[in-house]
Amino acid sequence: MSNKPAKPARRTAAFRRKDWFWGYAMIAPVTIGLAIFYVYPFFVTFYNSFLKIGAFNVSSWGGLVNYRRLFQDASMWNTLRNTVRYVIFTVPVTIFLALIVAVMLNQKIRGKSVYRVLYFLPYVTMAAAISMVWKWMYNGDYGLLNYILGFFGIEGKRWLTETSIAPYAIIIVTIWSGIGYNMIILLAGIQGISSIYYEAARIDGASQFTMFFKITLPLVTPTLFFLMITNLISSFQIFDTIYMMIGKNTVVLENTQSIVMYFYRNAFDLNDKGYASAIAMLLFCLIMIITAIQMVLQKKWVHYE
Repeated sequence: MSNKPAKPARRTAAFRRKDWFWGYAMIAPVTIGLAIFYVYPFFVTFYNSFLKIGAFNVSSWGGLVNYRRLFQDASMWNTLRNTVRYVIFTVPVTIFLALIVAVMLNQKIRGKSVYRVLYFLPYVTMAAAISMVWKWMYNGDYGLLNYILGFFGIEGKRWLTETSIAPYAIIIVTIWSGIGYNMIILLAGIQGISSIYYEAARIDGASQFTMFFKITLPLVTPTLFFLMITNLISSFQIFDTIYMMIGKNTVVLENTQSIVMYFYRNAFDLNDKGYASAIAMLLFCLIMIITAIQMVLQKKWVHYE
């Protein structure tokens, strides 16, 4: 019996093994990085949430003590309300404004490339620099915002030291700095829609308004879904803007601090890393549950071509 058919089979198997080797070699750096900087810290945090960690990192098993304390902590629930407020206000408003800007910058207007860059600049600017500029603008004594209001005869506010105003001052900065990124992603989604749909609609006499709601908006829903996921996650993790603009020793801290900032204070200021780990696990569960709900609900409103 001839063995000739076996040689191509062995050659095919060798090529397949080579493809597998190079495939794993190409993804190895990212996979190793994810394992070291994301997967391993997650399990360490999960384990630490069951420990009592005191001074000099001396730890002992505490079981569910940190989680019982978590649900009995009034400051934790107040912080959660602050974070939910940030999410409710920033996510829909940012995406809505970004969609309007993206549609406008998709038109044939002069200098639209310059406008795209200007809108995107806040996203690539360091959060510390943005916070410092806005903190100066919000200053109650010599800030630019109060100066403009005074020019029109309107009394200025203590934007960052009044408990009823400070959270919304933070929300405005967050929305302003997030529009550019969302606009770029939405602009790419809009430009990916085939022009055939618009040509057919024009032949039927459809207006720009009708084409937006019947063509652009339905076909850009996959992009909107992606932005809703990423914006919700980033809004729940808001930290740097609050830390830089509000600080840790102000009267409005209880009304402005987020879950991540509360985690930071417990982990590094109070050196209570066990309780801070429990806070981090709570945040993880919240984001995971909300993301899972979105994945289920997206089947009802996201339209794929």
